[in-house]
Amino acid sequence: MKKSTIWILVVLMAVTFIGLLCMQIFYMHNMLKMRYDQFSVGARRSLTAVSLRLAQDEARYFLEEKVSDVSSSSVYAQYLGAPTPQLGGVRYRFTTSTGLEADINIKGDPSEITRLQSSTDMSANPYQSARAEVRDRYLQQKNVLDEVIINIISQSTARPIFERADTITIRNYLRQELDTLGLTIPFEFAVLNRAGTPLYRSIGYNEAASKGESAFVQTLFPHDPRDRQTFLKVYFPTKNDYIYSSISFMFPTIAFTLILLVVFICTIIIAFRQKKLTEMKNDFINNMTHEFKTPISSISLAAQMLNDQSVRKSPTMLQQISTVINDETKRLRFQVEKVLQMSMFDRQKATFKLAEVDANSAIYNIVNTFKLKVEKYGGHITASLDALDAIVNVDEMHFTNVIFNLLDNAVKYRDPDRPLELTVSSRDLPDRRLRIEIADNGIGIRKDDVKRIFQKFYRVNTGNRHDVKGFGLGLAYVKKIIEEFQGRISVESELGRGTKFIITLPLIDE
Repeated sequence: MKKSTIWILVVLMAVTFIGLLCMQIFYMHNMLKMRYDQFSVGARRSLTAVSLRLAQDEARYFLEEKVSDVSSSSVYAQYLGAPTPQLGGVRYRFTTSTGLEADINIKGDPSEITRLQSSTDMSANPYQSARAEVRDRYLQQKNVLDEVIINIISQSTARPIFERADTITIRNYLRQELDTLGLTIPFEFAVLNRAGTPLYRSIGYNEAASKGESAFVQTLFPHDPRDRQTFLKVYFPTKNDYIYSSISFMFPTIAFTLILLVVFICTIIIAFRQKKLTEMKNDFINNMTHEFKTPISSISLAAQMLNDQSVRKSPTMLQQISTVINDETKRLRFQVEKVLQMSMFDRQKATFKLAEVDANSAIYNIVNTFKLKVEKYGGHITASLDALDAIVNVDEMHFTNVIFNLLDNAVKYRDPDRPLELTVSSRDLPDRRLRIEIADNGIGIRKDDVKRIFQKFYRVNTGNRHDVKGFGLGLAYVKKIIEEFQGRISVESELGRGTKFIITLPLIDE
Protein backbone atom coordinates (compact mmCIF):
# COMPACT_ATOMS: atom_id res chain seq x y z
CA MET A 1 0.00 0.00 0.00
CA LYS A 2 1.29 3.43 -0.88
CA LYS A 3 2.21 5.81 1.90
CA SER A 4 -0.17 8.45 0.51
CA THR A 5 -3.07 5.98 0.68
CA ILE A 6 -2.26 5.20 4.31
CA TRP A 7 -2.20 8.90 5.15
CA ILE A 8 -5.57 9.45 3.46
CA LEU A 9 -7.08 6.62 5.53
CA VAL A 10 -5.49 8.04 8.67
CA VAL A 11 -6.97 11.49 8.06
CA LEU A 12 -10.44 10.09 7.31
CA MET A 13 -10.47 7.88 10.39
CA ALA A 14 -9.09 10.68 12.57
CA VAL A 15 -11.81 13.09 11.39
CA THR A 16 -14.45 10.41 11.97
CA PHE A 17 -13.28 9.66 15.52
CA ILE A 18 -12.92 13.33 16.42
CA GLY A 19 -16.41 14.05 15.08
CA LEU A 20 -17.87 11.10 16.98
CA LEU A 21 -16.21 12.17 20.23
CA CYS A 22 -17.32 15.77 19.79
CA MET A 23 -20.92 14.69 19.20
CA GLN A 24 -20.88 12.45 22.27
CA ILE A 25 -19.35 15.16 24.45
CA PHE A 26 -21.83 17.77 23.12
CA TYR A 27 -24.77 15.40 23.73
CA MET A 28 -23.56 14.61 27.26
CA HIS A 29 -23.06 18.32 28.01
CA ASN A 30 -26.61 19.15 26.89
CA MET A 31 -28.03 16.22 28.81
CA LEU A 32 -26.20 17.30 31.97
CA LYS A 33 -27.53 20.83 31.59
CA MET A 34 -31.05 19.51 31.09
CA ARG A 35 -30.75 17.26 34.17
CA TYR A 36 -29.51 20.16 36.29
CA ASP A 37 -32.38 22.35 35.08
CA GLN A 38 -34.93 19.62 35.77
CA PHE A 39 -33.51 19.07 39.23
CA SER A 40 -33.59 22.82 40.00
CA VAL A 41 -37.19 23.16 38.84
CA GLY A 42 -38.26 20.13 40.88
CA ALA A 43 -36.43 21.33 44.01
CA ARG A 44 -37.89 24.85 43.79
CA ARG A 45 -41.36 23.45 43.19
CA SER A 46 -41.00 21.24 46.27
CA LEU A 47 -39.89 24.18 48.43
CA THR A 48 -42.80 26.29 47.21
CA ALA A 49 -45.20 23.48 48.04
CA VAL A 50 -43.69 23.16 51.54
CA SER A 51 -44.08 26.90 52.12
CA LEU A 52 -47.73 26.72 50.99
CA ARG A 53 -48.48 23.75 53.24
CA LEU A 54 -46.96 25.53 56.24
CA ALA A 55 -49.13 28.59 55.50
CA GLN A 56 -52.19 26.36 55.26
CA ASP A 57 -51.32 24.72 58.56
CA GLU A 58 -51.08 28.11 60.25
CA ALA A 59 -54.41 29.25 58.74
CA ARG A 60 -56.05 26.03 59.89
CA TYR A 61 -54.68 26.58 63.39
CA PHE A 62 -56.20 30.06 63.68
CA LEU A 63 -59.48 29.06 62.04
CA GLU A 64 -59.99 26.22 64.46
CA GLU A 65 -59.12 28.39 67.45
CA LYS A 66 -60.48 31.82 66.57
CA VAL A 67 -63.64 31.10 64.61
CA SER A 68 -65.04 29.12 67.51
CA ASP A 69 -64.41 32.08 69.82
CA VAL A 70 -66.08 34.58 67.48
CA SER A 71 -69.11 32.43 66.75
CA SER A 72 -69.67 31.50 70.42
CA SER A 73 -69.85 35.18 71.43
CA SER A 74 -71.86 36.63 68.55
CA VAL A 75 -73.89 33.97 66.74
CA TYR A 76 -76.86 32.23 68.29
CA ALA A 77 -79.70 30.23 66.89
CA GLN A 78 -83.41 30.40 67.60
CA TYR A 79 -86.47 28.53 66.47
CA LEU A 80 -89.32 30.52 64.89
CA GLY A 81 -91.69 31.86 67.63
CA ALA A 82 -89.37 31.13 70.59
CA PRO A 83 -89.04 33.94 73.20
CA THR A 84 -85.23 33.57 73.53
CA PRO A 85 -82.51 32.59 71.08
CA GLN A 86 -82.18 28.82 70.73
CA LEU A 87 -79.72 26.54 68.95
CA GLY A 88 -80.83 26.13 65.33
CA GLY A 89 -81.57 29.78 64.36
CA VAL A 90 -84.64 30.95 62.42
CA ARG A 91 -86.25 28.31 60.29
CA TYR A 92 -88.67 29.02 57.42
CA ARG A 93 -90.89 26.59 55.57
CA PHE A 94 -92.95 27.87 52.65
CA THR A 95 -94.35 26.91 49.27
CA THR A 96 -93.79 29.05 46.14
CA SER A 97 -96.46 29.91 43.57
CA THR A 98 -95.12 27.18 41.32
CA GLY A 99 -95.51 24.56 44.02
CA LEU A 100 -91.84 24.30 45.16
CA GLU A 101 -91.28 23.74 48.87
CA ALA A 102 -88.41 25.56 50.67
CA ASP A 103 -86.77 24.95 54.05
CA ILE A 104 -84.28 27.71 55.17
CA ASN A 105 -82.24 28.10 58.39
CA ILE A 106 -80.92 31.58 59.24
CA LYS A 107 -78.28 32.17 61.92
CA GLY A 108 -77.16 35.55 63.17
CA ASP A 109 -77.17 38.13 65.94
CA PRO A 110 -79.92 37.50 68.56
CA SER A 111 -81.34 41.02 68.27
CA GLU A 112 -81.62 40.69 64.51
CA ILE A 113 -83.30 37.32 64.87
CA THR A 114 -85.84 38.84 67.33
CA ARG A 115 -86.52 41.68 64.89
CA LEU A 116 -86.95 39.18 62.12
CA GLN A 117 -89.48 37.23 64.19
CA SER A 118 -91.63 40.28 64.88
CA SER A 119 -91.50 41.68 61.35
CA THR A 120 -94.87 41.89 59.66
CA ASP A 121 -93.23 41.96 56.23
CA MET A 122 -91.92 38.46 56.71
CA SER A 123 -95.34 37.10 57.60
CA ALA A 124 -96.81 38.92 54.66
CA ASN A 125 -94.18 37.67 52.16
CA PRO A 126 -92.10 34.86 53.65
CA TYR A 127 -90.12 34.23 50.41
CA GLN A 128 -88.84 37.77 50.00
CA SER A 129 -88.08 38.09 53.71
CA ALA A 130 -86.06 34.87 53.57
CA ARG A 131 -83.95 36.16 50.68
CA ALA A 132 -83.22 39.37 52.55
CA GLU A 133 -82.22 37.47 55.66
CA VAL A 134 -79.92 35.14 53.66
CA ARG A 135 -78.17 38.20 52.24
CA ASP A 136 -77.80 39.66 55.73
CA ARG A 137 -76.44 36.36 56.99
CA TYR A 138 -73.83 36.25 54.15
CA LEU A 139 -72.67 39.76 54.97
CA GLN A 140 -72.46 38.98 58.65
CA GLN A 141 -70.50 35.75 58.06
CA LYS A 142 -68.17 37.65 55.72
CA ASN A 143 -67.53 40.13 58.52
CA VAL A 144 -66.82 37.24 60.84
CA LEU A 145 -64.29 35.73 58.38
CA ASP A 146 -62.68 39.12 57.84
CA GLU A 147 -62.30 39.43 61.57
CA VAL A 148 -60.68 35.98 61.71
CA ILE A 149 -58.28 36.76 58.82
CA ILE A 150 -57.27 40.07 60.39
CA ASN A 151 -56.73 38.20 63.62
CA ILE A 152 -54.50 35.66 61.81
CA ILE A 153 -52.40 38.34 60.13
CA SER A 154 -51.96 40.38 63.29
CA GLN A 155 -51.20 37.49 65.62
CA SER A 156 -49.41 34.89 63.45
CA THR A 157 -46.07 36.72 63.29
CA ALA A 158 -46.06 36.96 67.05
CA ARG A 159 -45.71 33.17 67.31
CA PRO A 160 -42.14 31.77 67.47
CA ILE A 161 -40.92 30.25 64.20
CA PHE A 162 -40.29 27.01 66.08
CA GLU A 163 -44.05 26.69 66.65
CA ARG A 164 -45.06 27.82 63.18
CA ALA A 165 -42.66 25.44 61.36
CA ASP A 166 -40.85 22.84 63.43
CA THR A 167 -38.00 20.67 62.15
CA ILE A 168 -39.95 17.42 61.94
CA THR A 169 -42.79 19.01 59.99
CA ILE A 170 -40.45 20.67 57.50
CA ARG A 171 -38.48 17.45 56.97
CA ASN A 172 -41.64 15.39 56.46
CA TYR A 173 -43.15 17.90 54.04
CA LEU A 174 -39.88 18.15 52.08
CA ARG A 175 -39.52 14.41 51.88
CA GLN A 176 -43.11 14.00 50.67
CA GLU A 177 -42.85 16.70 48.02
CA LEU A 178 -39.45 15.52 46.74
CA ASP A 179 -40.60 11.90 46.58
CA THR A 180 -43.66 12.99 44.62
CA LEU A 181 -41.33 14.50 41.97
CA GLY A 182 -39.00 11.48 41.98
CA LEU A 183 -36.09 13.25 43.74
CA THR A 184 -35.34 10.47 46.19
CA ILE A 185 -31.99 11.78 47.43
CA PRO A 186 -30.85 12.95 50.90
CA PHE A 187 -31.05 16.63 51.81
CA GLU A 188 -30.15 18.97 54.65
CA PHE A 189 -31.90 22.23 55.55
CA ALA A 190 -31.86 25.24 57.83
CA VAL A 191 -34.30 28.06 58.67
CA LEU A 192 -32.60 31.46 58.38
CA ASN A 193 -33.55 34.95 59.45
CA ARG A 194 -33.32 37.94 57.15
CA ALA A 195 -29.62 38.42 58.01
CA GLY A 196 -28.84 34.86 56.87
CA THR A 197 -28.19 33.54 60.37
CA PRO A 198 -29.53 30.01 60.94
CA LEU A 199 -32.31 29.95 63.55
CA TYR A 200 -32.25 26.17 63.59
CA ARG A 201 -30.98 23.46 61.26
CA SER A 202 -31.01 19.76 60.54
CA ILE A 203 -28.40 17.55 62.21
CA GLY A 204 -26.21 17.06 59.13
CA TYR A 205 -26.39 20.65 57.89
CA ASN A 206 -22.97 21.99 56.77
CA GLU A 207 -22.60 25.75 56.35
CA ALA A 208 -19.72 25.44 53.86
CA ALA A 209 -21.49 22.87 51.70
CA SER A 210 -24.68 24.94 51.62
CA LYS A 211 -22.93 27.75 49.72
CA GLY A 212 -22.62 25.81 46.48
CA GLU A 213 -24.93 25.56 43.50
CA SER A 214 -26.78 22.65 45.11
CA ALA A 215 -28.50 24.98 47.65
CA PHE A 216 -32.01 26.40 47.18
CA VAL A 217 -33.75 29.13 49.23
CA GLN A 218 -37.50 29.67 49.71
CA THR A 219 -39.32 32.34 51.74
CA LEU A 220 -41.45 30.95 54.55
CA PHE A 221 -44.73 32.80 55.16
CA PRO A 222 -44.28 35.41 52.37
CA HIS A 223 -46.98 37.70 53.90
CA ASP A 224 -44.99 38.33 57.08
CA PRO A 225 -43.52 41.82 57.53
CA ARG A 226 -40.17 42.15 55.71
CA ASP A 227 -38.21 42.63 58.90
CA ARG A 228 -39.61 39.40 60.37
CA GLN A 229 -39.43 37.15 57.29
CA THR A 230 -37.69 33.77 57.53
CA PHE A 231 -36.22 31.59 54.81
CA LEU A 232 -35.90 27.87 54.25
CA LYS A 233 -32.49 26.87 52.79
CA VAL A 234 -32.08 23.34 51.45
CA TYR A 235 -29.06 21.71 49.83
CA PHE A 236 -28.45 18.24 48.46
CA PRO A 237 -25.03 16.73 49.33
CA THR A 238 -25.24 14.06 46.62
CA LYS A 239 -26.76 16.22 43.91
CA ASN A 240 -23.86 15.81 41.47
CA ASP A 241 -23.66 12.05 42.01
CA TYR A 242 -27.42 11.76 41.49
CA ILE A 243 -27.32 13.73 38.22
CA TYR A 244 -24.22 11.99 36.86
CA SER A 245 -25.71 8.60 37.70
CA SER A 246 -28.70 9.48 35.53
CA ILE A 247 -26.40 9.76 32.50
CA SER A 248 -24.03 6.97 33.48
CA PHE A 249 -25.01 5.05 30.35
CA MET A 250 -23.03 7.63 28.33
CA PHE A 251 -19.68 6.84 29.95
CA PRO A 252 -19.30 3.31 28.50
CA THR A 253 -19.97 4.64 25.00
CA ILE A 254 -17.27 7.29 25.38
CA ALA A 255 -14.91 4.70 26.89
CA PHE A 256 -15.50 2.34 23.96
CA THR A 257 -14.90 5.17 21.52
CA LEU A 258 -11.63 6.05 23.24
CA ILE A 259 -10.60 2.38 23.18
CA LEU A 260 -11.34 2.27 19.46
CA LEU A 261 -9.31 5.45 19.00
CA VAL A 262 -6.35 3.95 20.88
CA VAL A 263 -6.61 0.74 18.87
CA PHE A 264 -6.77 2.77 15.67
CA ILE A 265 -3.67 4.78 16.65
CA CYS A 266 -1.80 1.59 17.58
CA THR A 267 -2.84 0.01 14.29
CA ILE A 268 -1.58 3.00 12.33
CA ILE A 269 1.72 3.00 14.24
CA ILE A 270 2.12 -0.73 13.62
CA ALA A 271 1.27 -0.25 9.95
CA PHE A 272 3.93 2.43 9.56
CA ARG A 273 6.44 0.33 11.46
CA GLN A 274 5.68 -2.68 9.32
CA LYS A 275 6.03 -0.57 6.20
CA LYS A 276 9.34 0.78 7.47
CA LEU A 277 10.45 -2.73 8.41
CA THR A 278 9.53 -3.96 4.96
CA GLU A 279 11.59 -1.21 3.41
CA MET A 280 14.50 -2.02 5.72
CA LYS A 281 14.25 -5.71 4.90
CA ASN A 282 14.26 -4.89 1.21
CA ASP A 283 17.39 -2.82 1.76
CA PHE A 284 18.83 -5.71 3.75
CA ILE A 285 18.21 -8.14 0.92
CA ASN A 286 19.78 -5.75 -1.56
CA ASN A 287 22.82 -5.20 0.67
CA MET A 288 23.11 -8.92 1.40
CA THR A 289 23.03 -9.63 -2.32
CA HIS A 290 25.89 -7.21 -2.93
CA GLU A 291 27.84 -8.47 0.10
CA PHE A 292 27.53 -12.09 -1.03
CA LYS A 293 28.10 -11.27 -4.66
CA THR A 294 31.62 -9.95 -4.13
CA PRO A 295 33.13 -13.01 -2.35
CA ILE A 296 31.21 -15.40 -4.60
CA SER A 297 32.55 -13.62 -7.68
CA SER A 298 36.08 -13.70 -6.27
CA ILE A 299 35.83 -17.43 -5.47
CA SER A 300 34.33 -18.11 -8.89
CA LEU A 301 37.13 -16.20 -10.62
CA ALA A 302 39.75 -18.03 -8.57
CA ALA A 303 38.21 -21.35 -9.51
CA GLN A 304 38.34 -20.42 -13.20
CA MET A 305 42.00 -19.45 -12.85
CA LEU A 306 42.75 -22.88 -11.42
CA ASN A 307 41.60 -24.39 -14.68
CA ASP A 308 44.40 -22.53 -16.44
CA GLN A 309 47.44 -24.82 -16.97
CA SER A 310 49.90 -21.97 -16.66
CA VAL A 311 48.50 -20.98 -13.28
CA ARG A 312 48.71 -24.53 -11.99
CA LYS A 313 52.36 -24.69 -12.98
CA SER A 314 53.15 -21.58 -10.88
CA PRO A 315 53.33 -22.26 -7.13
CA THR A 316 53.22 -18.52 -6.43
CA MET A 317 50.00 -18.08 -8.35
CA LEU A 318 48.49 -21.12 -6.66
CA GLN A 319 49.40 -19.65 -3.28
CA GLN A 320 47.78 -16.32 -4.17
CA ILE A 321 44.64 -17.97 -5.51
CA SER A 322 44.44 -20.18 -2.43
CA THR A 323 44.77 -17.12 -0.18
CA VAL A 324 42.00 -15.29 -2.10
CA ILE A 325 39.69 -18.29 -1.88
CA ASN A 326 40.39 -18.67 1.85
CA ASP A 327 39.89 -14.95 2.63
CA GLU A 328 36.72 -14.64 0.60
CA THR A 329 35.33 -17.82 2.15
CA LYS A 330 36.01 -16.42 5.62
CA ARG A 331 34.34 -13.17 4.61
CA LEU A 332 31.30 -15.02 3.30
CA ARG A 333 31.13 -17.22 6.39
CA PHE A 334 31.35 -14.15 8.64
CA GLN A 335 28.43 -12.47 6.91
CA VAL A 336 26.33 -15.63 7.07
CA GLU A 337 27.21 -16.10 10.73
CA LYS A 338 26.13 -12.56 11.53
CA VAL A 339 22.71 -13.11 9.96
CA LEU A 340 22.30 -16.44 11.75
CA GLN A 341 23.23 -14.88 15.09
CA MET A 342 20.53 -12.23 14.76
CA SER A 343 18.04 -14.92 13.75
CA MET A 344 18.88 -16.91 16.89
CA PHE A 345 18.47 -13.80 19.05
CA ASP A 346 15.00 -13.19 17.59
CA ARG A 347 14.01 -16.74 18.49
CA GLN A 348 15.63 -16.54 21.95
CA LYS A 349 17.85 -19.54 21.12
CA ALA A 350 21.27 -17.94 21.52
CA THR A 351 23.54 -19.68 24.02
CA PHE A 352 26.55 -18.18 25.74
CA LYS A 353 29.63 -19.63 27.34
CA LEU A 354 29.96 -17.16 30.19
CA ALA A 355 33.30 -16.90 31.91
CA GLU A 356 35.37 -14.48 33.95
CA VAL A 357 37.13 -12.30 31.42
CA ASP A 358 39.62 -9.51 32.01
CA ALA A 359 38.14 -6.80 29.80
CA ASN A 360 41.38 -4.78 29.79
CA SER A 361 43.37 -7.72 28.46
CA ALA A 362 40.74 -8.63 25.83
CA ILE A 363 40.47 -5.04 24.61
CA TYR A 364 44.27 -4.68 24.48
CA ASN A 365 44.57 -7.76 22.23
CA ILE A 366 41.81 -6.47 19.94
CA VAL A 367 43.49 -3.05 19.65
CA ASN A 368 46.83 -4.63 18.73
CA THR A 369 45.15 -6.74 16.07
CA PHE A 370 43.18 -3.80 14.70
CA LYS A 371 46.12 -1.38 14.69
CA LEU A 372 47.36 -2.49 11.25
CA LYS A 373 43.96 -1.85 9.67
CA VAL A 374 43.77 1.65 11.18
CA GLU A 375 47.31 2.51 10.11
CA LYS A 376 46.49 1.29 6.60
CA TYR A 377 44.18 4.32 6.27
CA GLY A 378 46.73 6.67 7.82
CA GLY A 379 45.03 6.63 11.21
CA HIS A 380 46.14 6.09 14.76
CA ILE A 381 44.58 4.11 17.64
CA THR A 382 45.38 4.44 21.34
CA ALA A 383 44.23 2.47 24.38
CA SER A 384 43.84 4.00 27.85
CA LEU A 385 42.86 1.04 29.98
CA ASP A 386 42.78 2.65 33.42
CA ALA A 387 40.27 0.35 35.12
CA LEU A 388 41.81 -1.26 38.18
CA ASP A 389 39.15 -3.97 38.35
CA ALA A 390 38.03 -5.16 34.89
CA ILE A 391 36.85 -8.73 35.55
CA VAL A 392 33.46 -9.23 33.90
CA ASN A 393 31.23 -12.25 33.34
CA VAL A 394 30.84 -12.46 29.54
CA ASP A 395 31.17 -14.75 26.54
CA GLU A 396 34.65 -13.88 25.32
CA MET A 397 33.91 -14.53 21.65
CA HIS A 398 30.81 -12.32 21.59
CA PHE A 399 32.54 -9.66 23.70
CA THR A 400 35.40 -9.60 21.19
CA ASN A 401 32.93 -9.31 18.32
CA VAL A 402 31.26 -6.31 20.03
CA ILE A 403 34.51 -4.36 20.37
CA PHE A 404 35.57 -5.38 16.85
CA ASN A 405 32.24 -4.19 15.37
CA LEU A 406 32.53 -0.79 17.01
CA LEU A 407 36.14 -0.35 15.87
CA ASP A 408 35.24 -1.49 12.36
CA ASN A 409 32.40 1.08 12.19
CA ALA A 410 34.85 3.80 13.20
CA VAL A 411 37.02 2.86 10.22
CA LYS A 412 34.07 2.63 7.83
CA TYR A 413 32.66 6.02 8.79
CA ARG A 414 35.97 7.89 9.03
CA ASP A 415 36.30 11.45 7.74
CA PRO A 416 38.38 11.32 4.51
CA ASP A 417 39.53 14.91 5.04
CA ARG A 418 41.53 14.19 8.22
CA PRO A 419 43.48 11.30 9.70
CA LEU A 420 41.47 8.82 11.78
CA GLU A 421 41.99 9.06 15.53
CA LEU A 422 40.59 6.18 17.57
CA THR A 423 40.59 6.00 21.37
CA VAL A 424 39.62 3.00 23.50
CA SER A 425 39.46 3.50 27.25
CA SER A 426 38.18 1.82 30.40
CA ARG A 427 37.63 3.00 33.95
CA ASP A 428 35.89 1.96 37.15
CA LEU A 429 32.51 3.31 38.21
CA PRO A 430 31.45 3.66 41.89
CA ASP A 431 28.59 1.14 41.67
CA ARG A 432 30.82 -1.86 40.81
CA ARG A 433 30.51 -1.36 37.09
CA LEU A 434 33.03 -1.07 34.27
CA ARG A 435 32.83 1.76 31.74
CA ILE A 436 34.30 1.22 28.25
CA GLU A 437 34.48 4.09 25.75
CA ILE A 438 35.29 3.87 22.03
CA ALA A 439 35.63 7.32 20.46
CA ASP A 440 36.56 8.49 16.95
CA ASN A 441 36.80 11.70 14.96
CA GLY A 442 34.76 10.45 12.02
CA ILE A 443 31.83 11.96 10.13
CA GLY A 444 29.50 11.68 13.13
CA ILE A 445 25.82 10.84 13.24
CA ARG A 446 22.79 13.11 12.94
CA LYS A 447 20.50 13.45 15.95
CA ASP A 448 17.61 11.79 14.11
CA ASP A 449 19.80 8.79 13.30
CA VAL A 450 21.25 8.49 16.82
CA LYS A 451 17.85 7.37 18.11
CA ARG A 452 17.60 4.58 15.52
CA ILE A 453 21.10 3.23 14.91
CA PHE A 454 20.48 0.23 17.18
CA GLN A 455 17.43 -0.87 15.18
CA LYS A 456 17.80 -3.99 13.10
CA PHE A 457 18.40 -3.37 9.36
CA TYR A 458 18.75 0.37 9.90
CA ARG A 459 21.71 1.96 8.14
CA VAL A 460 22.83 5.56 8.51
CA ASN A 461 22.79 7.58 5.32
CA THR A 462 26.42 8.22 4.31
CA GLY A 463 25.68 10.81 1.65
CA ASN A 464 27.77 10.44 -1.49
CA ARG A 465 29.90 7.62 -0.09
CA HIS A 466 29.20 4.28 -1.79
CA ASP A 467 32.07 2.27 -0.35
CA VAL A 468 30.30 1.61 2.95
CA LYS A 469 28.44 -1.68 2.80
CA GLY A 470 26.65 -3.81 5.34
CA PHE A 471 23.36 -5.33 6.44
CA GLY A 472 22.44 -2.86 9.16
CA LEU A 473 22.84 -5.65 11.71
CA GLY A 474 26.13 -4.73 13.37
CA LEU A 475 24.91 -2.25 16.01
CA ALA A 476 21.72 -4.24 16.60
CA TYR A 477 23.95 -7.22 17.34
CA VAL A 478 26.15 -5.13 19.65
CA LYS A 479 23.18 -3.84 21.67
CA LYS A 480 21.67 -7.30 21.97
CA ILE A 481 24.93 -8.81 23.22
CA ILE A 482 25.57 -6.06 25.78
CA GLU A 483 22.02 -6.41 27.14
CA GLU A 484 22.48 -10.17 27.41
CA PHE A 485 25.54 -9.42 29.57
CA GLN A 486 23.30 -7.26 31.86
CA GLY A 487 24.97 -4.12 30.58
CA ARG A 488 23.98 -0.93 28.77
CA ILE A 489 25.23 0.84 25.67
CA SER A 490 24.70 4.44 24.63
CA VAL A 491 26.06 6.77 21.98
CA GLU A 492 27.11 10.40 21.88
CA SER A 493 27.68 11.93 18.49
CA GLU A 494 27.78 15.23 16.65
CA LEU A 495 27.69 15.53 12.89
CA GLY A 496 31.18 16.30 11.58
CA ARG A 497 32.81 15.97 15.03
CA GLY A 498 32.91 12.23 15.66
CA THR A 499 31.13 9.55 17.68
CA LYS A 500 31.58 7.98 21.12
CA PHE A 501 30.09 4.64 22.18
CA ILE A 502 29.80 4.05 25.94
CA ILE A 503 29.44 0.54 27.35
CA THR A 504 28.82 -0.23 31.02
CA LEU A 505 29.10 -3.80 32.35
CA PRO A 506 28.65 -5.16 35.88
CA LEU A 507 31.83 -6.36 37.56
CA ILE A 508 32.05 -9.72 39.26
CA ASP A 509 31.42 -9.38 43.00
CA GLU A 510 34.45 -9.88 45.18
